[in-house]
Amino acid sequence: MDQYKEEFIQFMVDCQVLKFGEFILKSGRKSPFFMNAGAYVTGAQLLRLGEYYAQAIHAHYGDDFDVLFGPAYKGIPLSVATTIAYSRLYGKEIRYCSNRKEAKDHGDAGILLGSKLSDGDRVVIIEDVTTSGKSMEETVPIIRAQADIKVKGLMVSLNRMERGKGTKSALEEIKELYGFDANAIVTMQDVVECLYNKPYKGNIYIDDGIKEAIDQYYAQYGA
Repeated sequence: MDQYKEEFIQFMVDCQVLKFGEFILKSGRKSPFFMNAGAYVTGAQLLRLGEYYAQAIHAHYGDDFDVLFGPAYKGIPLSVATTIAYSRLYGKEIRYCSNRKEAKDHGDAGILLGSKLSDGDRVVIIEDVTTSGKSMEETVPIIRAQADIKVKGLMVSLNRMERGKGTKSALEEIKELYGFDANAIVTMQDVVECLYNKPYKGNIYIDDGIKEAIDQYYAQYGA
């Protein structure tokens, strides 16, 4: 496992973004783990988060894109933090762009925040996590309606590795439905490998009981 991936998993635990226990998801599934990107709240946390996203995006897409699009609402700070980090780490100025939930009809009018989209722009979409791919149903039509752009791919922080609407994972379904790549900084397989019965700062976050619950979850919902 790449070092930045292991560090990112530990970072999620430190920020209490990744938790283990019993959680009811929006889908109604009962999950033994939960990721909440809304728990990143400080400047230092957002700085590091942007760096991890930038490293993963660079690893998968290189410098072959112009705009980082973060869907409202959680995608807005993600896109801003990552464009800053990308400039600092790789010396390339990319533009950030996000959408409003409702179009603004005065001043900086329209549905977009940040950069406008232009014909020929190559776009990477950034999100926290996707379980069913529902957010892409809203996001992709919005950005494709703005200009003749090319979506290079999607980057999320965690691949939950569970079925979306069918038998494949949400990320695989996105690839097939929209024709662009979809990747994550880390997968739940990476998380288990990093934390299972391995102490981190004096705690075991995935013990035998949590591991069994994760295995049972994937037996039912795994892609």
